[in-house]
Amino acid sequence: MTFDVLPMTPLRTLIAAALLLTANAPAAERPNLLWFVVDDMSAHFSCYGETLIRTPHVDRLAAEGTRFTRAYVTAPVCSTCRSALITGMYQTTIGAHHHRSGRGALKIHLPEGVTPVPVLLQRAGYYTCIGSGLPDKDFRGLPFGEGGKAGKKKAGAPAKGRLGKTDYNFEWDPAMYDSHDWAGRATGQPFFMQVQLHGGKLRADSLEANRALAERARAELGSATDPQKVNLPPYYPRDPVLLEDWAAYLDSVRLTDKHVGEVLARLEREGLLDNTLIVFMTDHGISHARGKQFLYDEGAHIPFVVRGPGVARGAVREDLIEQIDMAALSLAAAGLPLPPAMQGRDILAKDYRPREAVFAARDRCDETVERIRSVRTDRFLYIRNFLPKRPHLQPNAYKDKKAIVGALRAAHEAGTLPSVSEELLFRPERPAEELYEYVNDRWQVTDLAANPDYRAVLDSHRARLDAWLRDSRDPGMESEAMYDSDMAEYLKKPNPEVERNIALMKQWASEGK
Repeated sequence: MTFDVLPMTPLRTLIAAALLLTANAPAAERPNLLWFVVDDMSAHFSCYGETLIRTPHVDRLAAEGTRFTRAYVTAPVCSTCRSALITGMYQTTIGAHHHRSGRGALKIHLPEGVTPVPVLLQRAGYYTCIGSGLPDKDFRGLPFGEGGKAGKKKAGAPAKGRLGKTDYNFEWDPAMYDSHDWAGRATGQPFFMQVQLHGGKLRADSLEANRALAERARAELGSATDPQKVNLPPYYPRDPVLLEDWAAYLDSVRLTDKHVGEVLARLEREGLLDNTLIVFMTDHGISHARGKQFLYDEGAHIPFVVRGPGVARGAVREDLIEQIDMAALSLAAAGLPLPPAMQGRDILAKDYRPREAVFAARDRCDETVERIRSVRTDRFLYIRNFLPKRPHLQPNAYKDKKAIVGALRAAHEAGTLPSVSEELLFRPERPAEELYEYVNDRWQVTDLAANPDYRAVLDSHRARLDAWLRDSRDPGMESEAMYDSDMAEYLKKPNPEVERNIALMKQWASEGK
């Protein structure tokens, strides 16, 4: 399956020549590139205003670089976000917008003119890597092979067994990564390193696992976060399960920050820090009932910090950016021209003009069918629910196994949830359109879509989203054949809950829901 993109301009000959010249340029003129890409984590860092914990190493990046306060993902779930960021393209444009898609018999191929960033850098002479950034630790910050299968490397296995998370929804050649670590590059060769960290996934689905994480925090950091001091969004009740989970999440932020500090220390020891462009970001927000998989701030707003040669120190930028801009700014830093089709922008360019709006999309996540789109401007967030007859918390095996979702569902059944929780999390249907003045409504609680005072705002944002859907060639819903192809992969191991949910998805579709 191939998806067309916007028309290409006739620049390929010039681009090829530029790539050749760049590849032959002295290594000292080209910075190393290092991305920190962290799973399941919002901007809960000290430099972003979090007060309950301290994050000195990410704070250092911000102090020595530029911090973006309004960075958003184009997709709030791992595989779709990562498919977008590695190409600098909207996941909808390249047909990679359904989570864990193209994994079955039917495959997804990138459109002509769209090339993953590691391929472009590799062609230009960069040594391309994806791993933990540390030679002796895995993506969890633990010694390889410790604590189960994660990070384990069999005796005699190649180094690529330690490659970091990719999770791309399209077909790609593993050869675009030379190694899991930059140590194997040639003398003087610049490197591109993707440091993939477990982040918010360090906390787990059960209370027992989260208590184990608290013990790790005590051992490595000297303390664990006190659940009673946690501040929750207003639509989450102060239930003991939710408080303990959020405390474990904050400890995962602290452990992530520790890993960042260890990578920075390594760069300093090896004399590489001053000539390395570093970007720190997460692949979406915290995994929670209104976070990951959804387009509110809790799911779409991310930290985004850039440090390195030529980057303003201690600067704070409040313009709207998207995570796909990381691809563009990295290619530009390496001296490479941006592919004509690339939708990401070099936000560090001297002639950069800030975006007037940023866009996001939520589609199928695992077995759960969904289609949501949003546009965010300077003050307002507009969300369109294409399947409004379905509840916010549709059945989903991945989320429903979490202790926090179980606690919320139990409180809902018992009738003990606050009204705001019932309204935002458990209403049986949703409005077709939502509108929030998010700059004054941090958690997007007050929906203004039906307020006549905001009719002009609603109309303008509706039109802006329509234009993006058209111009970006959003293909919309997944075909039944592709859905069945990917669901066959999910069911290779028997899973009655997933089977029930698939049947429900098909039933709802037949009913027009």
